[in-house]
Amino acid sequence: MPNETGSAQNGQGGHDTTTNGSVNNVSTKIEAKVKKARSFVELSLLNTSNSVKTLGRNERHVLVLYTGGTIGMVKNKDGVLIPQKNAFENLIRGYPQLHDNMFWRHRLSEADFDTSFLVLPEAKELDMRICYKILEYETLLDSSNMTEVEWIRIAEDIMKYYEQYDGFVVLHGTDTLSYTASALSFMFENIGKAIVFTGSQIPIFEPRSDGPDNFVSSLLIAGGLNIPEVTIFFGSKLFRGNRTRKISVNNFYAFDSPNCVPLVDVGIDFEVNKKAIFKPTVIEKCHLHAKMSKNVGLLRIFPSISSSVIRAFCQPPIAGIVLESYGAGNIPSNREDVFKEISAAVKRGVIVVNITQCTKGSVVAPLYETGRLIAECGVVSGYDMTPEAALTKLSYVLSKTELTYQQKIEMMVTNIRGELTNTSSIALEDNTLIDALASSLNIQSPKKLIEVTEKVFSSLLLYAIEHDDVRAVMKMLDMGADVNVQNAEGRTVLHEAILKGNIPIIEYLLKNGANVHLKTRCGETPLLTAIHKDNHTVITLLKQCGAHLASVDNKPVAEMLSLASRSGVVDKLETLRIAGADLNAMDEIKQTPLHKAVLCNNPDVVKYLLHHDVKTDLPDLLGFTPLDCAIKLNFENIADMLKQQNKF
Repeated sequence: MPNETGSAQNGQGGHDTTTNGSVNNVSTKIEAKVKKARSFVELSLLNTSNSVKTLGRNERHVLVLYTGGTIGMVKNKDGVLIPQKNAFENLIRGYPQLHDNMFWRHRLSEADFDTSFLVLPEAKELDMRICYKILEYETLLDSSNMTEVEWIRIAEDIMKYYEQYDGFVVLHGTDTLSYTASALSFMFENIGKAIVFTGSQIPIFEPRSDGPDNFVSSLLIAGGLNIPEVTIFFGSKLFRGNRTRKISVNNFYAFDSPNCVPLVDVGIDFEVNKKAIFKPTVIEKCHLHAKMSKNVGLLRIFPSISSSVIRAFCQPPIAGIVLESYGAGNIPSNREDVFKEISAAVKRGVIVVNITQCTKGSVVAPLYETGRLIAECGVVSGYDMTPEAALTKLSYVLSKTELTYQQKIEMMVTNIRGELTNTSSIALEDNTLIDALASSLNIQSPKKLIEVTEKVFSSLLLYAIEHDDVRAVMKMLDMGADVNVQNAEGRTVLHEAILKGNIPIIEYLLKNGANVHLKTRCGETPLLTAIHKDNHTVITLLKQCGAHLASVDNKPVAEMLSLASRSGVVDKLETLRIAGADLNAMDEIKQTPLHKAVLCNNPDVVKYLLHHDVKTDLPDLLGFTPLDCAIKLNFENIADMLKQQNKF
């Protein structure tokens, strides 16, 4: 409280009776300030509708972690490429294809704009702006120096800011990029946002660099496309991180995904392979498993390999081995000494995973005697996992000390992040309707057929939701309907299901990959939709899947809190609290919901807020606490409640 009110609250009854002139003077000042504060409130009442305001901008926010690598290097005085501290962002701001300086300057006049953000120019592929912030690491590393320590640090940094951004881009050297992306794909459990790794073969500031295209496309994908996976973008393609390998040291198309189709092909347009995107099947929020075992290794079989090499390789503390065998999973059948050493390691509790040395293909059920013998030793199939994925998955699984040996084995042969293709578990799609559409509409182009079927399936899926037909929803998703399809306004089927309030359908959508982070054009997430409907059950479900109120939601949420407090709607305040809203949130004049409740004489709201331990001593823009307002407005009941709360 301001000092000038201090004398007015000393002595009996809270008033100084020794100097009436002073009291009257202070009283006059307080009355003037209260009057001014109430005028602010009345103005905000006029400017606030009965529902949340739109954000007014279709923007997405991306965090860029700059860890090092070729992409940010510059030449020193000797002409040698080196990472230069604190140079990357400053140079980026001078590149018009990477930063729209005119738009950025236009936004400077807005009080809520964070000037540390950079802004991509408008892209015809997306009807939204991508704002991004660069977090440069203190020590910029060549990717050859990356270890599991750096993997964990990158993952923890992303998790630290997970709720503040719509997506993430990691700038990384290319040599071990596949290892890092594979590792993080396992460490992030039930991920709901995009993490895109990228780099370049030539530094981004060089004339012929592939860096600008890789960087811009990664930002657009991370912020604008619904791909909740850890991925790698390189050479106009987006690959699943744990399916990717570096195939060239001097080609711009340096990476490939030999056993899995690209998730996105970038040409004139973004061609998204929606069916290839890996979707969660459980209602759980994103969790980071920030542990990796170092006791793993890669052992490549070669014709003259000796048993002593295998014996030495399998010695403690080694706990897991990725065995790179010939062809479809074979090792020499006439080498009993080799089988003996492998079998002995398995019996000691070492997990041995068999993958093929071939670039393409898979370890399959034994077709030859050589494959049958190794399976009988207790070696498990890694199917078509890359060496990088198999090694990092093994490192991840072994760090789960709460699992038994058999549970770890089962996890290794299970497709948990889209890292392997187990042909025994592939379901056949029902293409009857697709074939009928192609025939009746005489569609010859596969691309055109995909466009038409997506629109038809989306319409049928929405129809099923509108009519509360759970079976029809299940059938449409089984037939390939996109669970995250968005209409012209950006609304998804999850938004529509929430409006209907059908819990079984909402649960089914969430268990089949519905993304709780997708926003409409005006920035409304499914969680905000559920708040509007005051559906506490749906809010709880969404939060279980990781839905949250992000910083971009602050303004509309603050408006709803203010409106509910002024209007005396305790139920709406409870809805907002369950959704994770801060009951101490301040508006533009630094008034909290408690201020609003006091000024509008809503004792029930005051009681509710005090019950949830809101702060009672926060001053507004004019320096008044809620108690100051209650005293001056003679709301004795409310003033008593606040005084009683302040005693504790």
